[in-house]
Order: sequence, then structure tokens, then C-alpha cells
Amino acid sequence: MERFFLILALATLSSCQLSNVIPADSYSEAELTSPIKSEAVYENVWQRISINAKSEIENLDALTLEYVNLYLANPEQFIKLLVKGEHFIFFVLEELEKYNLPPELALLPYIESNYDPFSISASGAMGLWQFMPATARIYGLQDTWWYEQRHDPLISTEAAVKYLAYLHQRFGKNLAYTLSAYNGGPTMLEKQIKLNKRLGKSVHYRQLKVPKQTQEYVPKFKAILELIVNAKEYNIELPDFPDRPVLGQITLDGQIEILAFSEFAELQPEFIYKLNAGYTKWASPPGKTTIFNIPIELVELLDQKKDQFSQANQINWVTHKVASGDSLWSIAENYDTEVGVLKKVNYLKSSKLNVNQELLIPLSNSNNQTFIPYQAHIISEGDTLWNLGLKYSISPNEIAKNNELKMTSALVIGRELNIGNKNIYRTINSKKRTILYSVKQGDSLYRIANIFNIEIQDILDINAIEENQIKPGQVIKIIIKAF
Repeated sequence: MERFFLILALATLSSCQLSNVIPADSYSEAELTSPIKSEAVYENVWQRISINAKSEIENLDALTLEYVNLYLANPEQFIKLLVKGEHFIFFVLEELEKYNLPPELALLPYIESNYDPFSISASGAMGLWQFMPATARIYGLQDTWWYEQRHDPLISTEAAVKYLAYLHQRFGKNLAYTLSAYNGGPTMLEKQIKLNKRLGKSVHYRQLKVPKQTQEYVPKFKAILELIVNAKEYNIELPDFPDRPVLGQITLDGQIEILAFSEFAELQPEFIYKLNAGYTKWASPPGKTTIFNIPIELVELLDQKKDQFSQANQINWVTHKVASGDSLWSIAENYDTEVGVLKKVNYLKSSKLNVNQELLIPLSNSNNQTFIPYQAHIISEGDTLWNLGLKYSISPNEIAKNNELKMTSALVIGRELNIGNKNIYRTINSKKRTILYSVKQGDSLYRIANIFNIEIQDILDINAIEENQIKPGQVIKIIIKAF
């Protein structure tokens, strides 16, 4: 077959509109899954896709050839695109095999998100598979203050493959229909098929009256598949992705700070976030355990040291700056605690909050959750309530009150004084860390500030950013609280 080598710009990738969805579990497991797992051995994931692909790529139509040439115009950029799937594509292939689906569907995230788990479209679709909120809820993807499963590369893949299995079944295992329905929605596609049938027209996907984005979706997919299957003919050296697991998991006790874990694992924070993109804040969600995706070769090594790390790095307290619309009830829900606990810890006599007020938040679910931490001081010779008040920037009367002393009481050398938990705020705010963050596709200053729980203005100031503009690939400094 004749191959084309025209020089054109790289294709703009589209995002799917997941709508009008019925969960895959509306079909039985017997209908959707294959009980027999292939024992074939492949040199790499590309060979696995090429040998088992179900798509027809001979006699490619003009639009598909156009997209082939768009990629060939910049082969280095095409390889960079493929590399982005390195840590996830094998997992996708394994999930597809469970449902006996065509393996080339593992290429879909290249069209949807550039295989970027951080990706967010203008319409609000998220993650590798660009799930919209309504579809995410149908497929059980959770969204909490701490955790967005649409961003989680593995959990979102499990949901997306279930959806693809449903579409493949619904449209008679017609792959072009499956792809079109994934992009434009099954109800819309079904209406157009029925309309063409009534009018006596062809029901080939290219003859259906669907939105432009959906018309282009199958050609974009086939173009990437064409370049994968016939890479040698195009002089393309595909990246070497082995047909074996590259990711493993480690389970740690309690809630863990992302930066602390990155130091423990000796991996860059940005890489940890990429593999665990569902964690949208500076730490994993509060809970009894935390699971991190990590390179599989590190699992055994880190497993041997994890208990010591967990004991030394569990998070027990954070501060929360009250924003407009916050209430004690919403804050308690976000942090998995109770309103009564928040009141006790912060000495609140009422439920009224002020914007920018800082609250101390306990993150432990254990019985000692209501223990109020305080800064301690061991009395030494010469100490007085007055000089301790100056030292710790706190009222001498408050020190006396915290320790059930009178202002005239003599201080006993060696006794431990409770300086008060209000000073903990100053301790927390002093424990800050600067990290470098690489701006991802779909990032905005608002999103970055939300992820790290900081103010947009702080990002602008430290990076001298003008006109509130950032772009993918830009490296910016982020100052976050390490406590």
C-alpha cells in the first residue's frame, strides 16, 4: 500500500463526550468477559497490538491518510506522544483482554488525553479517558476533596474499559461504531443509524450525520494504529515498552504526605503525582491505609522499609484556611472528622467562621483524635510567665490558664508547661517546602493552587508571573506546607 509523507502540522486531539451511558454491569460477566487469558508471548506492547488488532487499516480513506501525514510531519513529536503511555498502556491492554476487546483500543488515550492523567478539557472531562462527571458517577468513580478517581490512571481505566465493553456489545461489536459512540454518545449514534436506515442510506460510520469531532474520531484512531502496525515502513522506531507489568503498588499505614513519600522512594514528586494522579492534594486521603502506584522494580525494596517510614511520617494535623462558603460541617466532611472535634480543638464557642481564619484539623480516625497538641516548654532557672510569653509570642495569662496557674505562682524547675495550641499554627506555617512543578496540559493557576492548597497570588509572586499566564512544560516554584 502506498504510504504518504507530506509535511503538515500535528493533529489536534479531541476529547470524548461520554453521555447517555448504561453501566457495563447491565450485561452479564459471561457476555462481556473472556474466561481464557492468552498465553502468547510478545516482544513488546506494540507487537501485541499489531498481531491482534481487529481494525481494518487497508485502503485508508483520505481523512485517515491526512492524519497519518500530520503525525509524520513531526516524527519526533509522535514518539514523544507515544512515550507518555509508557507506565499505563500495559495495564490498559490487560483490562481490555479481560473483556475480550480489541487491543488497539489501548491507543484511545492518545487521542483523548495524550495519555496524560492530569488532562482536563474545556468541557470538564478529566483523566486518561476524559470522563465527564455524570458518566464518572455512573461507573462509580469517586470525587472527594482529597481524591478524584477520574484522574487515577488505573481506576479510571477499569471504568473506561467497562464502558467500552458495553458500547462494543451494544453496537454489535462494530469497532467504528464503538469509537464513534465513545466520542459522541451512544444515543446520538443510534439515532443517526436508525435515521439512515429509514432513508435507505448507508449506515457506514462515514455516512452518518454526526458532529465534526465525532466524524474525525475514527480516522484519528486509525491513523495512530496505521503508524504502529506499519512502523518499519515509515522508518519509525517505536519506544520499547515491554509486554509485562511496569507498575506495582505499595500499601502504607495511615495518611501520607506526597513529598515525604517521594523522598522515601527517591522519586521526583511530579512522577509520584503522575502515577497517582487521583491524589489531588499534597497528601493522600485520610484513612487507615494509603496505596501508591510505583515502578514495579521498587516494590520489594520499599516494602521492606515501609513500616518504619509509615510510623515516622503519618500526618495527624493540618491547618485549613477558611474560604468563602466554608462551614464547620463542610470542613468536617472534607477532612473526615466531626464538627464537635473541630470546635474543641480550635476553642470555638460558636459555629461562625471568618474568611481566611485558620483552623487546626485533626486527621487521625483513632480514639485519641480529640487530643489537642500543644507546644511544650520545660521550665529552667530564670523562667517567668512574662519572659516565656515574649519568647513564644503568647499572652502570659494564657500560659497560666493553660497550666492552671496563677500569675503569682512560682515556676518549678523541670516542670513541663503547656504553651498552648494556638502557637502550633506558627509552627505549622514555619514548616514550608519549595518544590518545582512542571505545568501539565489542562493545568490552570486555579487548579494548581487547589491541588497544593495554596493561594494563586502566592504562585504569581514567587514566580513573577505576569498576566496570569502559564503553559504546559513550564516549570514553576510552589511553596507548600510540609506539616
